[in-house]
Formats: sequence, structure tokens, C-alpha cells
Amino acid sequence: MSAIDYSDRIPNNVNLAGDRRLRRALEKWQPMFLDWWRSVGPQVWSNDEIYLRTAISAEPGGWANFGHVRMPDYRWGIFMAAPETDRVIPGGDDAGKAVWHDVPGEHRNALKRIIVVQADTEPASVEQQRWLAATAPSLYDARNLFQVNVEEARHLWAMVYLLHAHFGRDGRDEADELLERRSGDPDKPRILDAFNQPCADWMSFFCFTMFADRDGKYQLASLAESAFDPLSRTTRFMLTEEAHHLFVGDTGLDRIIARSAELTRVDPAGDARNQGGIDLPTIQKWINYWFSYCLDLFGSEVSTNAADAFAAGLKARFKEAANYTDHDAKNEIRELQRPTATGGLETFEVPLRLAMNEVLRDDYITDCDKSLVRWNKTLADAGLSDRLRLPNRRFFRRQGLYADAAFDLDGRPITAAEWDARVDDWLPTDADKAYVESLMVPVHEPGKVAHWIAPPRRGIHGHDLSYDYVRAEA
Repeated sequence: MSAIDYSDRIPNNVNLAGDRRLRRALEKWQPMFLDWWRSVGPQVWSNDEIYLRTAISAEPGGWANFGHVRMPDYRWGIFMAAPETDRVIPGGDDAGKAVWHDVPGEHRNALKRIIVVQADTEPASVEQQRWLAATAPSLYDARNLFQVNVEEARHLWAMVYLLHAHFGRDGRDEADELLERRSGDPDKPRILDAFNQPCADWMSFFCFTMFADRDGKYQLASLAESAFDPLSRTTRFMLTEEAHHLFVGDTGLDRIIARSAELTRVDPAGDARNQGGIDLPTIQKWINYWFSYCLDLFGSEVSTNAADAFAAGLKARFKEAANYTDHDAKNEIRELQRPTATGGLETFEVPLRLAMNEVLRDDYITDCDKSLVRWNKTLADAGLSDRLRLPNRRFFRRQGLYADAAFDLDGRPITAAEWDARVDDWLPTDADKAYVESLMVPVHEPGKVAHWIAPPRRGIHGHDLSYDYVRAEA
């Protein structure tokens, strides 16, 4: 086994080369990671040159270096944001006290679990998307898929570094298990349910990067407020890359919507399907499915784990230091609604700390709504009166207060019989999936785009759509 050149192969600002114990641990983990990448990472163009962005430093000019590279040769660096002078704990019982640079013994297991759950999502999404390039609607889109994949893998490296550097043998064991679980595996699935769902078509991919990666933004942002400073600095740097993933999902769906609107207008019956496109009701079903699945990623509406994490300073609210003044949240109350035995809803109160998951979910929903405003402007600009929407947070939930009851798109309680009668109007049917998959015919010629999606407004890093984003061998 060849040693890792820490100054070249793994660019970093955490002194990997100077830490002999950590060097040995990563020298053991790296070949296992590469085996995982080859077996369940991207399976198309896996050894061809892709035009990718690589972070080589945490400095302003260092995190976005572009060039063609084979994905197995990608330089998965480990970076932390620059330390903040005199940083203090932003929220919880110890708000205002100095942050921690080492793991406190009393919080060791809780911190490790938080890091492992976040880390598990990173390889999971790569596994979900490993075959998508085979049906890419353009080389531009294939390149964006691969950029998301390599950055999710880099985020895995970032979390594995924390496990190796701060959690000893337990951390090393957890890092190994991150490469053993598999998305959708019935015996050893990924930890969170949304990361076990199939991602078999490009509309699902764009929904995933729009909704699941946006959940990632808010989870990472809450960890960026952590009292454990190495975790905070790591996730702050990860957020710079997460923004591109959200761009891919948001603009990808907007391009599908724009093409759907165009085909709807030219079809005599007003049905984009007749013109080989994806109709707006089908797009709405995909939004309903993925948005609702991703709401579950925030956890239960009432959660002692969330309360304990906030109290301890392990996590905080979105932009805690900037957005809030009462940083201990001890005397505040949150109103929630829950189903009743008679099929209605009742309002009840809980201490705000118990509702921290719901606070973060509020911010997430508000952010998602901004994209719906943009997409609906696309429809309005095309002259259509149709509008897309987010379903209510109670719709199609599998965790929390609403998991055991049925609700319509507006969040009104309905009976199981009513749900069964209408679910095909709200969520993708087998026929819908078959139709969308029938459109997934690859377009791998530079400058060309599939019929069902509009071309992007601009290319990557100053290049146009006809650039050779993928250099595939003949």
C-alpha cells in the first residue's frame, strides 16, 4: 500500500502530514474509500475526464479550481473554515462561554452520533445517483451530477476526519461502517429513510438536490453553530459547496418547468405529454413526494433529543448568533397541532426547546417557498395560469406527529379511505414513473439537450453549452 502524499493528493489545512496517528488511520481508510467509490459510485464515464471544480485551500481563491480530471483521481481535500477569534457558544445553557476545541466527555456519544448521521447522508446520495449519467439529458447535466457526487464524497472525508481525529477507536470503527452501509439495502440500509429511496430519473435527481440538499444546508448550518469548534469550522466550509448542489436542483427543475410550459402552450389539448414533455401535474407529484420525504429529515416535531442538543450547545437554530437575541430559549413556548382521536386537529403548547426541529423545519419551508415563487414566475412569463405549490407539512409524513394519520395537500385530516381514493392524484403512480423513465433517453452530444428540458441559461465557469464537459474515450 503506497503512502498518501498529504501535500498533494489530499489538500488540507488541518496538518495531516504532521499527525502520525491520523496519517496511519487515513492510510488504512483511503483504499477502502476508493473500493467503495469504484463499486457504488458513478458507474458511467467513471474513468473519463470530467470538467470538475476542486477545492485546494480554504482561502477565497482556493476552493474553486476548475479542470478536467478522472473522478477516481479527484483530490478529496479536508478543510475547515478559518477560526473565529474569541468565538463563543451561540446558544443553549452555556451561551456566551468559550467554544470547545476538544470533545467534552459528557457529550462524546451525542456528538459522535450527530457526526455519523450527517456523514451517512453523503455516500448515500452518491449511491442513489450512481447510474444517472447513463440517461443524462446533456453533458452539462452529467458534469453537474458528477460535481455533486465528488463533493458529497469530499463531505464524507470531512466527517471521517472528525471521527478519526477526535473519537479514537470508536470513531475509526464508525468511519469504516460508513463504507459498509448501502442506500436501499434491506439488511444494512442508510440511516435516514430519504437516502434509501430510489433516484431513477433526472426529475428525481433535481428534486433530490433541490429538497434533500436544502435539508443538508439547514442541518449543516445548525452544526455550524456548534460549541464543538472543529465541527463548526468543518460544516461552515461544507456550506460553500452545498450551495452549488442547491443551484443544480433549483435550476434543473426550473428548466423542466420552462419546457413543460412551452410544450403545454403549443399542444392543442394543453398537455405537455402529447408533445413529449413532462406535464405540470406530474411535476407537482414529484414535488409532493420529495418535499414531504425531506420534511421527515428534520425529525419529530417534539423531540427531547433536539432539546438536549440545543441545551448542550451541540447544535443551534439557523444562524443562531445573527437571528436571535434570547439564546437560551428557556422561557419560550411553541404552539403545535396534533391529530385527535375524532379525526380533527388540536393545538397544544410545548417548551420551545422541545420544538427545535420544527423551528429548523420552518426556516427550510420558507426557503423552499422562494424557489416556488421563481418557478411560478416562469409559468407566468410563459402565459400560463397554472401554478405549482408545496404541500402542507402534514401531508405524506412518515415520522413525527402526523405519521399515523392521513392529510390532504392542504393539511386537512382525511380518512384512510379518502387517502386511498385520492393518493394517485397527489403522488407518482407506477404509470407516471414509467412515463418519466421513458423520456430518459441520453443526449451525450456536446451542445445538445434532451427534448423534455430547456437548455441552461449559461454554462460552467464561463464556458458555453457546447464545451467538452465530459471527455469520453472513443
